[in-house]
Parts: sequence; C-alpha cells; structure tokens
Amino acid sequence: MTLRQMPSPEEILELIPAGISLDALRDKGMVPLKKSDGVMTVGMADLSAFSEAQLITSKAGMSCEAEIYPSSEIQQLIRSLYDIKSGIVQDTLSSIEEVNDLSELVRQEVMSDTVDAPVIKLVNGLIVESLRERATDIHIEPYEDRVTVRYRIDGVLHDKYTLSKGHQAPVTSRIKVMANLDIAERFVPQDGRIGISLGDRMVDIRVSLLPTQHGERIVMRLLDKARGLLSIEELGMKPDERKRLYDLIRRPNGMILFTGPTGSGKSTSLYAILQALARPEVNIITVEDPIEYDLPGVGQVQVNEKAGLTFSVSLRSILRQDPDIIMIGEMRDFDTAHIAIQSSLTGHLVLSTLHTNDSISAVTRLTDMGIEPYLVSGSLLGVVAQRLVRRICPHCREEVPASGVVLEHGIKKVWRGRGCEKCQNTGYIGRFGLYEQFNVTPEIQAAIAEKAPSSELRAMARKDGFYTLLELGIKAVAEGETTPEEMLRVVGEV
Repeated sequence: MTLRQMPSPEEILELIPAGISLDALRDKGMVPLKKSDGVMTVGMADLSAFSEAQLITSKAGMSCEAEIYPSSEIQQLIRSLYDIKSGIVQDTLSSIEEVNDLSELVRQEVMSDTVDAPVIKLVNGLIVESLRERATDIHIEPYEDRVTVRYRIDGVLHDKYTLSKGHQAPVTSRIKVMANLDIAERFVPQDGRIGISLGDRMVDIRVSLLPTQHGERIVMRLLDKARGLLSIEELGMKPDERKRLYDLIRRPNGMILFTGPTGSGKSTSLYAILQALARPEVNIITVEDPIEYDLPGVGQVQVNEKAGLTFSVSLRSILRQDPDIIMIGEMRDFDTAHIAIQSSLTGHLVLSTLHTNDSISAVTRLTDMGIEPYLVSGSLLGVVAQRLVRRICPHCREEVPASGVVLEHGIKKVWRGRGCEKCQNTGYIGRFGLYEQFNVTPEIQAAIAEKAPSSELRAMARKDGFYTLLELGIKAVAEGETTPEEMLRVVGEV
C-alpha cells in the first residue's frame, strides 16, 4: 500500500482511539490505516515502534498489524491530520455564515478551547493555510462593508478572502484572547505574541493591532521555527561574496552593519554569522527586539522598553559581562550607535542593522545620527546592503525577449514563470538574496575621516570589487534567476 492508496485523512482520524493524541502518534512515527475483523493496521517508520502500536490498538479492543513506510511519508500524513483537525478556512466561513447572532459567538466561543467552535476553526484555519502557502504575514483589514484577509508570500501581499463585516468582532476578539491582549480595548494600539504547536512545527506569531476608522487592523507576523536557522553557506551568496564576508567576521574587533528595509533578511544573515562565530572560547551576547530564534551558546537579551530596558541601557550592561562579540538588533538612536562604536574600538566585534537604501549610505546615516566621521572610519569594517528577490518558478519557466532597462544593459533574452499550480499562478517560488558588500579599506577609511562624499567612496570601493544592488540584480536576470519586473520592484533603477 502506498500513501496514495491510503484512506483519506478524515477516515484515518476516525480510526484513532479515544485518548490518543496526534502528538503521541507523531513522536512514535506511526498512524492507524485501517481495521478489519478485529485487526487494526498501523503504518510505521520502524518496527521498534510495534510494542507502542499494540498498546494503541488495544485501547480500541483490537490486535495490531504493522506496515512499514518511509518516515517522511508517515510524518507528511500526520501533518495532514493536524491540518484537518485545525479546521479548513472555507468550510468554517460557511459555518459562521449560518450563525444568526455573531455577537453571541464573541461571548461564548472566543474564550473557549474547543477546536470545533466556528470562530476558533476560522482563525486556526487561516494560520494553518498561511503556513502551508509559505506566508510570512497575515493581514486582516477592516473596511466599511467588509473585512479583507491577505497573505504576504515571498514578500508580496495576495488577497485571499473577503469576510462579511459580521466576522470582524469575533475574529478580532479571538486573536486578542490568543495573544493575551485586552479584549475590551479598541482605541489603543496593542502588541502581543502567540506560540502554537502544529504537529512537529513550532510557530511564533507576533500580533499587532492598530485602531482605524473602520475597526482594528490586525497584522500577524509568522515565525515558523521548523524552517530553522540558515548557515552562511545557505544564505545564497556567491562564492566571492561569501569569502569577502568571512574576511570581515574573522576580524577580532570593529563594526559590521547589515542594511535594508524590513523583511529583507537582515536578521537571518546576522543569526547565520553568530552561528559561525559561536564556539566555547568566545562570549557572545545579543540585544534583540524581539528574540526570533534561540541560539545555543549565545546570551540573548530581550529589549523591554516599558521596563526601561532599551537598546542603549542593555548595551551598557552587556559591556560589564566581558563579551567578545556583541550583536545589536537595530541601531535606532545616537546613544546606541555611540556605545556600539566605542565597543568596537575597545576590542569587541560588533554586529548590527541599520535602515538605509544602500551600503555606502550607512556612513552618511551614522554621521547624521551625530557620530563623528573619525569614529566611523576607525570602527567600521564593512556594510552589507541586502534585498530578497523572488525566484522564477522552475516548473513553468519560459524564455521571452528582453526589453526596457535590461535590454539597455545588453541582455537580449530573459525568463519568466507562466504561472502554474506549483507556484499558485504567480510565476515565482521562493526568494534569494542580493548582497551589496562595501568593505572599508585603509584608503576608504582615510576618505571617511575626511568627510568624502558617497560618490567618492563608491569609486574607491569599485577598485575592491564593489557592485551595486542594481548591477547584482541585472546579473541575476541575465542568469535566469528572476524577472526584470521583480528585480526592478525590489531594487529600483537607482
């Protein structure tokens, strides 16, 4: 029997004896498949689980028969069982529409733990579906006559559902309950967190509610910990880019910055570097808001501004903890930047992020924050500006004539995705990084101290193999990794 010949997930759920959880089946790597004449057939990855399977079948008053399958197939089937149990969005929408008094749902169901409650099924279903579609954010946006649900997939928002206005109150209240927020407060922004377990996946959800003209707008940022942390080798850098980065992080002291807009992968790059640097003889401490991943062997501090634990306050305390390497989630103000630079000048390697459009602009940004140019030149080792670009779907990829800006750069043919079931008709699957690396050489160091303009710094950097984000994007188009439209959407024409 193959998985395709197995009964449906709905039929399998009916076979699971009372008192046996999906978590237990997942941990043992087994799942009941059928029963006949007092015998229950259990699919398992390893015969060593047979004794546990016998205990499960005995609860149903049956003997046990084993069938062996690859572990990946068993876990895939169990994940589908979790999906069914969590609720399907479209079915739930229909069930809610049948309820006459939606205000009653608010009173009776949002506080419940019963997964069969329509509102709970709807919210759970949205989360499960968004994870299945690789979404990073769920947007629930109220308008005068409707509520729109959108998913951000590969950096782009997609309309998914239009809910009736009557869904707004119960859905909002349910999300507030899950995030431990004040249900009664509707006129003040609120932030919270939800931690959920879906099968073998741990998902951390950051919730933001913002009062608007037509009700509270909700954004849920999904952090799927099953995707795991990436290593430097997995960031998608070209071999020469990776070598340049390794040359930077091997320095004993100084400051390395990552720049880019929100969602460009800066935190992912920093975590990859910290993993590469973590070893028993090195003391690494981070200051983050929020802590996205737990890093073994690294001391991580969560910023709490309400309690007065800001980036700058945390950083001052960290310096008394004898660190070798410091990671600052974001340099937001003069105090944080000043302490970071002083730390880099006194024997520490400092990693941080900054919001600028390109790498060289980081120098100007630091001086605009009030940092003296000589301090910037003495501390800054390099800056990496990065962007995430959608990759063309390999299943529906086709060649088309070039036009516009890429044609001006001598590119005669390009590729795009036609749109298929695999990519949900978008033409793209997944993303990869563009990394603009600005390394501070002794020549550039002297120029920064003399307040040289960005154009002069860029000309110097070119001698060291510097390429702009636009140039890197055009190269990616020429190699068939992405489309001209996607490249220009992310990078622009500057």
